[in-house]
Amino acid sequence: MQTFYFTDPGKVRSHNEDSVTIINNDNKEFILAIADGMGGHKAGEVASMIAINHIRESFYKMSSLGSKDDSIEWLRKIVKEINNKIFDYAKEHPESKGLGTTLVIALKTNDYILYGNIGDSSGYVIKNNNLHKVTKDHTYVSMLINNGRLTEENAKNHPGKNLLTRALGANNPIEIDIFDIDTSVKGLFLCSDGLTNMLTDEQIEKTLNSTPEVEKAVIKLINKANARGGTDNISIAYLKKESGEQ
Repeated sequence: MQTFYFTDPGKVRSHNEDSVTIINNDNKEFILAIADGMGGHKAGEVASMIAINHIRESFYKMSSLGSKDDSIEWLRKIVKEINNKIFDYAKEHPESKGLGTTLVIALKTNDYILYGNIGDSSGYVIKNNNLHKVTKDHTYVSMLINNGRLTEENAKNHPGKNLLTRALGANNPIEIDIFDIDTSVKGLFLCSDGLTNMLTDEQIEKTLNSTPEVEKAVIKLINKANARGGTDNISIAYLKKESGEQ
């Protein structure tokens, strides 16, 4: 199993509000997660760190993720706990009002793969050298597309394309969308919108296919996004199975 993650501030932002991790345990269970924070006074950085740190702490307290049903319940539970922590932080720090974060997360065991997301950070799988987006963005533009009021082509330059309809710290109660994934996929790929706003899915796929080493592929993608403007923080978490691995 090859894994690598990285986060870069990009070329425009003065600081990085993304947080990212890949963690695993002795049972060969893996979690990949990216949180893209928002809010003034570096509050977005706090919100994303609250999310990723809570995922790490909760995962390491367990000996195993358990069954698929156990993991689904765990995802729903930690999302509520993260949301409460962010709201509590906002109450204690009035200057951080408006802080929040997206979350995209993937759980991989020998028996199942689950994805979850809130907001517009993206989760993909790689199968037969093709990149397939799994998650669905919680944005105003996505809502317009789903309602047939906007085409995907027109959505690319829509002024409200980054306006979130769901985020941790913004909605209470909060729900996470969960996706059950075919375990035969060869790779798991998560990223923040700092990558997808700069590169198309086709460009990402081409780079992954032409660069077998996961670390080199991640760094190459971040460099490409920065070369195209790097208007936002860029984060990637990538897991690639070796030949014969489950």
